Amino acid sequence: MVRLENIAIGYEDDYEILSDLNFQLSKGSFHFLVGASGSGKSTLLKFLYMALQQARGQYFLSGNNVANLDRDEVALLRRRIGVVFQDFRLLDHFSTFENVALPLNVINEKKEIIDNHVTELLQWVGLGDEVYASPKMLSGGQKQRVAIARAVINKPDIILADEPTGNVDKKMAKRLLFLFEEMNKLGTTVLIATHNEDLVRKTKHKVIKLKNGKAEYN
Repeated sequence: MVRLENIAIGYEDDYEILSDLNFQLSKGSFHFLVGASGSGKSTLLKFLYMALQQARGQYFLSGNNVANLDRDEVALLRRRIGVVFQDFRLLDHFSTFENVALPLNVINEKKEIIDNHVTELLQWVGLGDEVYASPKMLSGGQKQRVAIARAVINKPDIILADEPTGNVDKKMAKRLLFLFEEMNKLGTTVLIATHNEDLVRKTKHKVIKLKNGKAEYN
């Protein structure tokens, strides 16, 4: 599903926050992405979503060399990626329902299917009473659950989640992890960046650790 070959990602003054990354995520795999603050976890997820340009190296996604894709091809690939950013990136002029339904509307899914799937998923993540609320009316934890619901509603090929349990209690964190695991059982490749050592320790999922700009498998 994902293959990185000698990838380097830099910022200003030619500083490389990540360098010579070589790893792959097999289709249907589940990995946690760990590392100290500033190690590049968020940067890597943004790059995998094709929101950042690499300094060098090759990135293959679903068999495609991303460097060779035009803007429209990138947009089509992004439709198959469910992403949860730390800042959520919800649309403030949309309701909770409309935010979650967005990926289905983009592919012109039938209204009846959208209504049923979105309503059911919002109930499952504990937001059944917030269907018509705007993001401005929601707490941080509620916004996070909206972002997660939006990421999984389309049953994507890959899920990239940046600290998806950072604003919820332990009970909800466990429930959300179960949701990701169920998606994984359906064949979705999952990569979750987290500082939650307890979450990582209590599962048997593989771990990629970022340290000194490199990736280590644990």
